[in-house]
This record gives sequence, structure tokens and C-alpha cells, in this order.
Amino acid sequence: MSPPPIILPPTPSPAPRKSRGWMIFGLVVLVLFVFSMIENFRQFVGGMNPINFSGYRTSAGPRLDEVIMEDNDARNKIAVVAVEGIITSARLDGDYSLAELIKAQLKEAQEDPKVKAVILKVNSPGGEVLPSDEISKELADFQTDQPAEGSLPARKGKPVIVSMGSLAASGGYYVSAPCKWIVANEMTITGSIGVIMESYNYRGLMDKVGLEPVVFKSGKFKDMMSGSREPTEVTQEERDIMQNLINEVYGKFKSVVAAGRQGHKLAANWTDYADGRVLSGKEALALGFVDELGDFNDAVERAKTIAGIGNANIVEYRARRDLSDMLGLFGKSKVPAIKLDLGVEGPKLEAGQLYFLSSTVVH
Repeated sequence: MSPPPIILPPTPSPAPRKSRGWMIFGLVVLVLFVFSMIENFRQFVGGMNPINFSGYRTSAGPRLDEVIMEDNDARNKIAVVAVEGIITSARLDGDYSLAELIKAQLKEAQEDPKVKAVILKVNSPGGEVLPSDEISKELADFQTDQPAEGSLPARKGKPVIVSMGSLAASGGYYVSAPCKWIVANEMTITGSIGVIMESYNYRGLMDKVGLEPVVFKSGKFKDMMSGSREPTEVTQEERDIMQNLINEVYGKFKSVVAAGRQGHKLAANWTDYADGRVLSGKEALALGFVDELGDFNDAVERAKTIAGIGNANIVEYRARRDLSDMLGLFGKSKVPAIKLDLGVEGPKLEAGQLYFLSSTVVH
């Protein structure tokens, strides 16, 4: 008889390795939550005191950080403020407009006693009338001495020197005109002093597809810029109304140029060239629209001369992006847009909107 078989106990299988994915995810969420609480506390304390932990005053506008562009180991500073692209009232990144950003930057430059001058870097074809005028007024006010008023101490204005880039036309020149000194490159496209408003008449297209507008209005002029009307329905009285509006804004443009260039070598017949035409930097210099041909470095040297300083660090103010901004993005949703790429990114004009805008496109 054979011996009974030996039955061995089953070999225990290795314990399954626990996944650490959820542990890492939970740790990341915890760290983000702690940083968010710290940032909220910092902003709360900063709102209670005149100066927050970063050394900057809190305000309703964009939060700014000073960035050194060129460190010359100097005590004095020259701040750089940029006006780039279409001047619009639209919110940048959904937070603030260009005029609000420039106003906040000028406030930082004004409150810093080490900042002796500002360089306005302009590379813009212009844009909307209202934000262009707001920026122009802020620049004029920044350069004007303000007497003491109530609890506010007297404030001394600081010079603004313009450094024009490839394009500083129409609204780009409108914001430049009030400044102390304008430096343009020989090949800068500037000028284009004028106002434009446009609309589209699509009645012919409506007739082709069988659409007929039904309009109820409170007055005979309420739909005078409607694109659904027959072109023959536009009366001379309506054309006169719109042209008078254009002429009024155009007159304001010329008054800003005349006031800003007062004391400079502005040609006696400069209004003959304020007909919407564009000018090169060289032509603008001959007519007195700019003061000097040069580049950004020449504008820096001119700023030192006007401010009466020997050397300076070049700084700029950038909108702060911190953890609270990143967390805020999770609460925002955007509707996807369909874009047609034609190879050229043109200005997005709104019908019925007044613009200081150059129609020149540089390739």
C-alpha cells in the first residue's frame, strides 16, 4: 500500500500593493487649500491696513508687482508703461480694461518717490474713442502739479516720454500727444488723426433669402444706422446728424493735439495733415508731431535729461497672478467660438462705435 499523499498548505499570494494615487491627489488638494487660506488671510489683512504684506497699496484695480527690466544699481527709477494693440474698453483676461491697468500703473509710479519719469511705449493703431480719451487724461494729470487739497498733500507731476514702436497712429497718437516728449523711429507709422464710424447694410442679402424686417420704434431716428433698411431710405438729415457727431469728436482730437504740442515746434499748417493720412516718423518730425527720431534707448536717455538724473533702474509694473487667480479660473466658463483664419488678425470693430483707428495694415 502506498503512503497517503502529503497535502501542502496553499502558498499565500502576495498582498495587493496599495495605490498611492489618491493619497497624492489628496495631499495636493490639501496644499492648495492651505495656500488659498493663507492668500485669503493676507488679502483680508492687507485690506484692513494701508499697506499689505507685499508693500503695495490695496485697491479695487489690478494688483501690480514691480519688475526690474534693467538694473543699473541706481537709486532712481524710470517706469515703463505699455500701450500695445487695439485700445479697447474690453476687459483684459476678463479682469480689467487697458485704461484701468494704465491708471493703476501710473498711480504706482506717482506714489514711488524713486520714480523720476515714465516712458510710454506705444505700439498701437488706435481704438475706441472713450478709453483713448481716458488714458490721455490720465497721462495729462500725471504730469501736472497738484496743490494740496483737504487731507491730500501736494503732488508734483512727473514727465512722460513716449517711445513709439512700429505703429502709433490715430488713438495711438491721441494718447501720445499730451506727453512731455515724443521719440519715434524713422520708419514709425503715426498720424492718422481722425475719427471713423462704420456699419454694414445687409438688406440686399435679406431680400435674396426672403427676410423682411419688422421694426417698431419710438422716433424716426431710432433705427437710422440699422443695416436692415434700404440704402435709399437713409435721409440727408440722418447723414448730417452722424457727420456732425463725427466732426465733434474730430474737433476734440485736434484740440488734444494742439494742447499737447503747445510749446513744441508744431507746423503752422499741421491741420492740413490731420485729415486721416498716416505719416512716417521722419514726416511727423518735420511737421512737429514728434520731437526726436530714435529708439527706446534714446527715449531712456531723453527721460534722464528731462528728469535731471544721471542714472536709473528701468522698471515696469505687471499684473500679479497668484494662487487665488488660478483657483478663480475653475469658476469661469467660456463659450467656445468658431474662428475663420484669413492669415491676418484685423481689428474687431463694432457697428455704431466711434474709433480713433488707423486703417493701415502692415505686413
